[in-house]
Amino acid sequence: MRVWGGVALLALTLVRCIVAAQAPLSPDEAYYWVWSRVPAAGYLDHPPMVAVWIRAGTALLGDTPLGIRLLAPLAAAMGTLLVAAAARDLAAGPAGTAATGNGAAAGRMVRAGVLLNATLALGVGAVTMTPDTPLLFFIVLALWALGRLMATGRGAWWLVVGIALGLACDSKYTAVLPGAGLALWLFGSRQGRLWLCTPYPWCAGLLVLALFTPVVLWNAGHHWASFVRQGGRAGDWRPARAAQFLGELAGGQVGLATPLVFVFMAGGLWRAVRHARQAPVSALLACWTILPIVVFVQHALGDRVQANWPVLLYPGLAIAAASLAWRGWMGASALGLALGAVVYVQSTLAPFSLSPHLDITLRQMAGWPDLARAVDDMTPPGGFVAADEYGMASELALVLPHRRVIGIESRWALFDLPRATRGEGVFLCSMRRVRDLDTQAFARITRVGTVARGRAGRVAERYAVFRVVLAPPASGDGVAVVLPSGRP
Repeated sequence: MRVWGGVALLALTLVRCIVAAQAPLSPDEAYYWVWSRVPAAGYLDHPPMVAVWIRAGTALLGDTPLGIRLLAPLAAAMGTLLVAAAARDLAAGPAGTAATGNGAAAGRMVRAGVLLNATLALGVGAVTMTPDTPLLFFIVLALWALGRLMATGRGAWWLVVGIALGLACDSKYTAVLPGAGLALWLFGSRQGRLWLCTPYPWCAGLLVLALFTPVVLWNAGHHWASFVRQGGRAGDWRPARAAQFLGELAGGQVGLATPLVFVFMAGGLWRAVRHARQAPVSALLACWTILPIVVFVQHALGDRVQANWPVLLYPGLAIAAASLAWRGWMGASALGLALGAVVYVQSTLAPFSLSPHLDITLRQMAGWPDLARAVDDMTPPGGFVAADEYGMASELALVLPHRRVIGIESRWALFDLPRATRGEGVFLCSMRRVRDLDTQAFARITRVGTVARGRAGRVAERYAVFRVVLAPPASGDGVAVVLPSGRP
């Protein structure tokens, strides 16, 4: 079983590397690539780990889709091995007392790894590069270390837990939620309180703080911009729309987990809650998961919870689901893997002609190189190309290394990038934003045409093109900066 499992994981990883190399980059991925070229301890949207991962990949393979995404399929493969090992250990008693035989442990390992890979969240995350990619890996690393802790009783594993959670917090702020769940288990359970009588969990907490401190210091030096952006709506209360937001939260998880895998994960969580009083491992998994769920539900009472936010809970839920003796897990996993395969095929080959509303690969990823070439042909020799959307500007900077690409948006003020103060070129603006266009950054602006981005005759979006002269210095709501260029 181990040999065939290894072969299957290797084949899946190879497929994911091919998809990562062939699928077009999304605007967010191009934006995170810009981060990697402007190193900092923090950014407006997230902590810096995704930029570190992209920098590592592009150092090996250049500014290519596979270079930008390289660590995603590799982390998914390593994470699969770690979550399988965690499922083995987190079904064992303290100090290595096995709860069941070796055959049952092997079954749990396989189920945990397969169920996690069957989710759309991991399937898509393994071929794209977003902050969720390193986040999931470090969450799995923390669970693996907790499994080793519970199985061996060796306190030194707390230090690995602290490092993993600290790096997870450097990936995305939501990593604090399972960490808070772990703290709840420490203070609320008998075994947790016994650990608190040792220095190990306290040292783990210090490691988390040490690793996260650079992000805090960056925020302190930038008017707490990222903390305010991410936490500013935490206390919103809109009961009139609560049902809508809660429905979207539940529906998003059914979709990202895939429907049948979601049922198994829900069943695994229910089992962990039921056995929490008798089994320390069940109590740990319950606290790790329930507290973040409560926070997400509370947030949904006042505002929309993005579907990908709870994805960091999927590794723990896969481990919990692996302990179920239910039949049908292979069918549930097969459905999830099939849905992931459809996404892979559509993003690379696009055999289905769907509208942008239904096809996220068309809406976000398709047509950027062709759009860039069309705009390049409309730009005067030596002129710049500018855009007022961060994703579009980042895509243009990556695809047009021979052009000076200017981003005009207030967020760029937080980057250590050279300011653009003069010059002539073209400016792109989505047709959705033309009526609200702020033209104060330009001394002269004249509309010269319209271009479209799409794939195989399907238009994803249309853009107005303007011939502009940049006002020295740039004014208005936006900040004009020169973005780094991709390496041809």
